[in-house]
Amino acid sequence: MNPLTYEKATSSADALERHDGDAAKFLGAGTNLVDLMREGIATPTRLIDVTGLAQGIEEQSDGGLRIGAGVSNTAVADDTTIRAEYPALSRAILAGASAQIRNMATVGGNILQRTRCSYFYDVAGSRCNKRTPGEGCDAIGGFNRAHGILGVSDSCIATHPSDMSVALSLYDAVINVEGDQGTRSIPINDFYVLPGDTPDIENQLNPGELIVSVDLPAPSANRRATYRKVRDRASYAFALVSVAGSLIIEDGLVVDAGISLGGVAPKPWRATEAEAAIVGSPPIEETFRNAAQIALADATTQPGNVFKTELAQRVIVAVLQDLAGDAQ
Repeated sequence: MNPLTYEKATSSADALERHDGDAAKFLGAGTNLVDLMREGIATPTRLIDVTGLAQGIEEQSDGGLRIGAGVSNTAVADDTTIRAEYPALSRAILAGASAQIRNMATVGGNILQRTRCSYFYDVAGSRCNKRTPGEGCDAIGGFNRAHGILGVSDSCIATHPSDMSVALSLYDAVINVEGDQGTRSIPINDFYVLPGDTPDIENQLNPGELIVSVDLPAPSANRRATYRKVRDRASYAFALVSVAGSLIIEDGLVVDAGISLGGVAPKPWRATEAEAAIVGSPPIEETFRNAAQIALADATTQPGNVFKTELAQRVIVAVLQDLAGDAQ
């Protein structure tokens, strides 16, 4: 086995120059890379430390924000503009991990963390198509209480674990990447790839590309937003179901709605059809229940996670009712 080498990059340009052009993708560590290495799932021979990436939060000329990939989760959650204008993002981060982890985890690493599926981690005893393509998926027919019900396939039913990315999905964030072929920007709702027959391909990053920043569009006037997470225990467990929701209400009708789900799919799940069903309707329980049913209409459940369909619907309704408040 080749020894593991470690290098520290001082900037994105330095990191790209140090990249040797092999097929490995820049993972920005991913918040669970060390876990993957410990379990023998990731076996790199060379690590490039990218903590030198941009660590600022800057207002853009269009009124939006640009968050550097190296910004810590704590800095994002505590930023006064984000707390005021993008509250679902701050709340999602605070619900996602302990203060110690938030202090170390970065925006780029959070986006690129990999599934916490127990079968994915069980190298010695379980089959996993995400880990070894074509091997099979032991979660199907196994213990699958925490697994996905939307966007899943016969090859993989794992969920994406990020709380932060669910909120970024709600706000239509854009991920900026740099690579050997230049720069490009990818909407977060297009960034993650559903498993299909190739669950080992998880996102749109090309070999040699690196996430350098995330853009948040300018905040919408009168938009109310929040994030709610349902889990087995209150102490930073991964979501069984989470909902980032938003409403704009004018003259007694909903003129804009946002619903992004976590804990139920291989990516943050934007419920666009459910959103469309709310717009133009009064912000009442009946409206929200109808939308929740639409959001979960295509659920594909396993015996262990069939409860998630109703749970997700209930959380959607509760979040939207809270946002509607006195307007109901």
